[in-house]
Amino acid sequence: MSVNGVTGVRSTYALTESVELEKKNSTTNEPKQETVAATYEKSEGIKTNKQQDRETIERLKADAEQRTASLRSLVEKMLLKQGEQVTDATDIWALLREGKVTVDPETAAKAASEIAEDGYWGVEQTSERLVSFAKALAGNDSSKAEAMINAVKKGFKEATKAWGGELPEICQKTLDTTIEKLNKWKDGLE
Repeated sequence: MSVNGVTGVRSTYALTESVELEKKNSTTNEPKQETVAATYEKSEGIKTNKQQDRETIERLKADAEQRTASLRSLVEKMLLKQGEQVTDATDIWALLREGKVTVDPETAAKAASEIAEDGYWGVEQTSERLVSFAKALAGNDSSKAEAMINAVKKGFKEATKAWGGELPEICQKTLDTTIEKLNKWKDGLE
C-alpha cells in the first residue's frame, strides 16, 4: 500500500500542481492584459491628432477665405454684368423712344427678356445662382451662412464701387433677395 499511496500522492500532487499552474497562468494572463492597456499611451496619439487637427483647421480656414473671396468676386462680376444688361436694355428703350435707333423687335425683346423677372439676369435666377454658389462654398453647412451673407454684401459693395456709382435697381433687388434666401437657409426655413 505504501507504494500505491506514494503513487497516489504523486498523482494527486500532479493534479494539484496542474490546477495551480492553470490558475497561476490564467491569473498571470489577466495582469498582462491590464499591463498592455496601462502601457498604451493615448496621449501621444492625441498630441498627433491635435497637431493634425490644427493643420486641418488652418487648411480649411485658408480654403474658406479663398472661397469667400471667390464668392465676392463672383457677386461683383454677376452684379456688374446684370447692371450692364439693365443699361443696355434701358438705353435701347430710351433710344427707341427718342427715335434715334431702329432695332428689330427680336433684338429688343431679347435684351428685355434677359433682365425680365424670369430672365437669366433677372432677380430670381441671379439670386438663385448666388445662393447655390454660397451653399456649395459652405459645404451646405448653414452655420456658415452669415459668412456667406457678408461675402455677398462685400461683393455688392465692390461691384457698386467698380460701377462708379449706384447700381441699377435690379441689382439692389437681387442683393435683397439673395440675402433673404441665405437668411432662410441659415434659420433652417429653406
